[in-house]
Amino acid sequence: MGDFVTEAFTLLGVAIVIISLRIVARWTMVGPSNFQVDDYLMPFACVVYGLETGAAYIVGAWFKGLANNAMTDEQRVILSPDSEEYRLRIGGSKIQVIGWSLYTLLLWLLKACMAIFYSRLTMGLANMRTRIHIAYGLIAVTYIATVCSILFGCHPMHKNWQINPNPGNHCQPAVSKIDIYVTVVLNVATDVYLISIPAPMLFKARLRWREKLELLVLFSGGLFVMMAGILRCVLILTAGANGAEQAGSWACRETFVAVVIGNIPMIYPLVRRAARRAGFYFTTRSGSQSYPAYPLSDGDASNNGYAKRKKFRHPLSIPADTQWNTTSDEQMILPTSRQQPPTCTAGDGDWDTNSHTSQNAGIKVIHETIVHSAEKGSR
Repeated sequence: MGDFVTEAFTLLGVAIVIISLRIVARWTMVGPSNFQVDDYLMPFACVVYGLETGAAYIVGAWFKGLANNAMTDEQRVILSPDSEEYRLRIGGSKIQVIGWSLYTLLLWLLKACMAIFYSRLTMGLANMRTRIHIAYGLIAVTYIATVCSILFGCHPMHKNWQINPNPGNHCQPAVSKIDIYVTVVLNVATDVYLISIPAPMLFKARLRWREKLELLVLFSGGLFVMMAGILRCVLILTAGANGAEQAGSWACRETFVAVVIGNIPMIYPLVRRAARRAGFYFTTRSGSQSYPAYPLSDGDASNNGYAKRKKFRHPLSIPADTQWNTTSDEQMILPTSRQQPPTCTAGDGDWDTNSHTSQNAGIKVIHETIVHSAEKGSR
C-alpha cells in the first residue's frame, strides 16, 4: 500500500504541475480575457482528479482494499454484521461507487476539453464543423450512458454494498462487469472518434517529415489512453480478491495519462518557443530559404510549377516558420486556416466587388488590356 500511496500522489503532483503549465501557456499566448470554456474546465478536472486520487487512497488505507466482492456464499453467511471486516467491506463498496463516478467524470471532462480545442483548431474549415458537433453529442450521450450504468446498473442502490445474500456481480462495484464493459467500450469509442478529427489534416498536410511526425505524436496520444483503459479493465477482471484495490490504482494511472495527453497540445507551443530561443530546436529548412508566394501572374505560375501545384494550400501545409498567429496557442501548432491564397478571376464578375472583398486577403494584381482602333478616316 505504501508504494501505491507514493505513486498515486506523485502522479497527482505531476498532473497539477502540467495543468498549471497549461494555464501559464494560455495566459501567455492569449491572455485571461480570451480564455475559452476548456480553460475553465481543466482546473475543475484537476479538482476531480484530486478527489479520485483521494478515493483510491481511502479504499486501500481506510478499508484495506476490501469490498463486497471475492466472497463465497458461506463466507457471506458467517460474516457477522458487527465485525470489523463487515464494516470495511461496506465502506469499501461505497467508496468504489464514488470512485467510479469520479473516474468517469474526469475522463469525459478531458474529452470535452479536447473537443473544444479541436473546434478552435479547425475553425474556418467548413467540412469539420459537423464532425465537431458530432463529437459534442457523442461525448454527452456516452457520458450519460456510462453514469447510468454505474448508478442504475444495480437497483436498488444499497445493493452495491450488500454482503448477504450475494447481490451478484452487477452489484459488486469493484468488479462489476456492467460498469467495466460499458465504460471501456464507450471510452474507447469516443477516443477513436476524437483522434479521427485531426487525422485527415495530418495526412493531407504538406509538411516536412519531422514536423508531421511531431504533430502525429502530439495528436495520437489518445491511443495511450485507450490502451491504459483496456489494460485497467483486464487487470480488474483478473485481480480476484484484489479487484477493489486494482480498480482504484489503475484508475489513477489511466486518468494521469489522460491528463497529460489532454494538456500537451496547449503546452507544446510554449515549449517549442522556449526551445527555439534556447537554440535546442532546429528546423529542417535554412533561415534564408523563402517559400514561393502566391502567383502574381500567369507567367510566374508557368515558370514556377510549385506555385501552380500550391493553388490550394491546406491549413497544415503552410510552413511553420513563415506566418504564425501569436494570439492563439492552437494556431502555433497549426497555422491559421483563414490564411488562404487570394485568387483573381477575370470574367463577368464585378471588379469593384472583387476588389472590395479581397482588400484584406492579400495582394491583388489586375491586368489591364487597352485596345486601340484604327481611324476610319485615314487613307
